[in-house]
Amino acid sequence: MRRLLSAAAIFLLLGPLPGTEQRMRVMDRASQRIEARPLVYPAGQTGTLRFVRGWRLVSPNAMFGGFSALALTGPDRFQIAGDNGVLVRMTLTDEGQPRAAHIGTIASPTGGGRYKSQSDVESMLVDRQSGRTWLALEGLNQVWRLDPTLTHIESRRALPEPAWPSNSGPEAMARLADGRTLIFSEDAHSDPRGREALLYTGDPAAPGPAPLRFFYDAEGKGLVSDAAPLPDGRVLLVHRRLGLSPIFTTTLAIVDPADIAKDAVVRSVAIGQVPVPLADNYEGAAVMRRDGRTFVWLVADNNFNAWQRSLLVEFELVDLPGSKKAAR
Repeated sequence: MRRLLSAAAIFLLLGPLPGTEQRMRVMDRASQRIEARPLVYPAGQTGTLRFVRGWRLVSPNAMFGGFSALALTGPDRFQIAGDNGVLVRMTLTDEGQPRAAHIGTIASPTGGGRYKSQSDVESMLVDRQSGRTWLALEGLNQVWRLDPTLTHIESRRALPEPAWPSNSGPEAMARLADGRTLIFSEDAHSDPRGREALLYTGDPAAPGPAPLRFFYDAEGKGLVSDAAPLPDGRVLLVHRRLGLSPIFTTTLAIVDPADIAKDAVVRSVAIGQVPVPLADNYEGAAVMRRDGRTFVWLVADNNFNAWQRSLLVEFELVDLPGSKKAAR
């Protein structure tokens, strides 16, 4: 993940936020305990992005945190990956209690230890039918496909040359209904047309046709931190912008895959921002349908800082704007 201002610099500038505690963490890497602390915030009644519920996730496990990717594998069943290689699976009960929780790490390509670059997961897809998982790793500029047990790398493939910078690479990935896969860079090459992105017609982790390159112009919303397909075929994009008050501004927008063509510039329509009291470093997103309504889950990366939080929040998406083509 690219940090426009390093977490260390922000911390030195601001110091601990009010109400936070500074303490040394015990290096526990074995605990499987997860606690979900409810967020006190009113349910949304107006606007397109309406808060439903949310929790701050904590665990004594020292690997727990740094969350950068999110997938739903069943009703209230979550799979969360971090940029430190952590892989968390859990179910939240109706009362918001974690159940069937497992905290582990992603598979290693060598079967042994991993460097940071071999653990920097920034986006994730899960195919519910096969149980397979796809991971986009920023440091390696690769996409991996894992078996249903998450213990074996079935296939891996490098992104095409020229490689995206290691701190600005594949940040967001979304599988379209027709099987194509979109991968957005966070800030690759800073092309004046926008940020580079790729469209794969086949499995992005397996040998196959070269992807189509296009550009995404965020029009000031910030850098893309994740993507998730919507029921109508369009794609929800999460943008992150850093500042001082609040430090993190998260803007959600919709992009239409119908606009994608070779070297084309595509743009999105903003639909809302995460409210300031819930602001944090959101890097993972997953969309689901429930009772005929559409919801998005967001997970935040705490960067292992005491003044940031590992938040898991749900919003309902209401009255989404129509496609850009229809509005022209």
